Amino acid sequence: MMKILLILPQGAIYRKSGSFKKSLRYAPVALTTLAGLVPQELNAEIRIVDEGVEELDFNTEADLVGITAITGSAPRAYHIAQRFRARGVPVVMGGVHATLMPGEAAKYVDTVVTGFAEESWPRLLRDFKQNKMERLYTQSPHLSLANLPIARRDLLKKEAYITTNSMQATRGCINNCDFCVIPVAWGRRMYFRPVEEVVKEAAELPGKALLFVDPSPIENVEYAKSLFRALIPLKKKWVGLATTKITKDPELLDLATKSGCKGLLIGFESVTQETLRLANKRFNSVNDYSEMVKKLHARGIAIMGCFVFGFDNDDKDVFQRTVEFVDRIRIDLPRYAVLTPFPGTPLYKKLKSEGRILKDNRWSLFDAQHVVFKPAKMTPEELQEGHYWAWRQSYTAGSIFKRLAGSRCLLQVLVPANVGYREYARALPGYTEEVLTEGTWIDVNEPVGGLEGRL
Repeated sequence: MMKILLILPQGAIYRKSGSFKKSLRYAPVALTTLAGLVPQELNAEIRIVDEGVEELDFNTEADLVGITAITGSAPRAYHIAQRFRARGVPVVMGGVHATLMPGEAAKYVDTVVTGFAEESWPRLLRDFKQNKMERLYTQSPHLSLANLPIARRDLLKKEAYITTNSMQATRGCINNCDFCVIPVAWGRRMYFRPVEEVVKEAAELPGKALLFVDPSPIENVEYAKSLFRALIPLKKKWVGLATTKITKDPELLDLATKSGCKGLLIGFESVTQETLRLANKRFNSVNDYSEMVKKLHARGIAIMGCFVFGFDNDDKDVFQRTVEFVDRIRIDLPRYAVLTPFPGTPLYKKLKSEGRILKDNRWSLFDAQHVVFKPAKMTPEELQEGHYWAWRQSYTAGSIFKRLAGSRCLLQVLVPANVGYREYARALPGYTEEVLTEGTWIDVNEPVGGLEGRL
């Protein structure tokens, strides 16, 4: 029987002993999806280890190890790969970082999988069974999300998450924000699961709560409306992601509400319109933010609002202006990020050409919470300290009470989530470069013996 070990590497913050508490964690989708895609004829024994909630035993018996990693956890992924390969266990790596940097990843693993893996992962496993696994598997040009097996949520440590009912209806995004990895890694197109298959999976999940992890399932409005209509009879409650476009179509918003939408993560990004223009996020309008929040709150929909610091026209006042704005319009759960030039993005190319990337290839720092470039209107230290200040200020007791009392949405979830982020905000300055890289740092510019280098 083939034994497959699937691993989600930890970051310094997202780890069992880190500051990302249960109230902030939902079950990952990638590994349960991969487990579901393992061909039945292989009769494989599959184990999932999410290092955010449990320790990885490097002595675990396995015939094949699969790792998926974002950029911030890439060094940890490489460290894990080296440990298993030293035992003679072949390692496969996929996910967004391997897709963005396949040549780099190939220095540390036996096989790289780029793009979405619904077709390539089963093909890789069949090849492995026949001792002919290749070095690179790429996304099928004919990828379809129809007739897919259900994710193997039964392999997770259910008690470690606020919910294991994480699912997807769509993949990709049609937008082209210059700091986002999605259009670079997967192109500006969307993939859709048949509505009836999404609804069938949702209906079979236990309880009344769902979490959609799609970056923005509303970009194809007709698909989104069909999905929301089909969800209504289930009488379930769901949270997910969307762009600000959701409030610009009254029918779409009404259907989302009737389908059970109770919370949305929305990228506001900035409180300055010129910044949004420079970031190529022109469909956001700062002047509409307040009215948009009111519309969502009036329908009982809570908002996790995401804001980014460090754009070229951000100065030292941006932190206070943003925090005051968040309090004033009553963002239920604000989340702040440092502008991060992920490899391959237009932002990375711009800053690289201007000689402004300070921590190039120090991927552990590319976690959207640490400054890795030289800002235009402040020092790196001012950006980092201002970012920390915004987190602390928004999660004071006074700010939490003001925001939640103003919206009164989804309080059973948002009260513990705000408390969780309050602890996160207090701990964040302690995650220095030394802490982030301890035990996992690998110099990706150095050659690794036995591998042929960049693809």
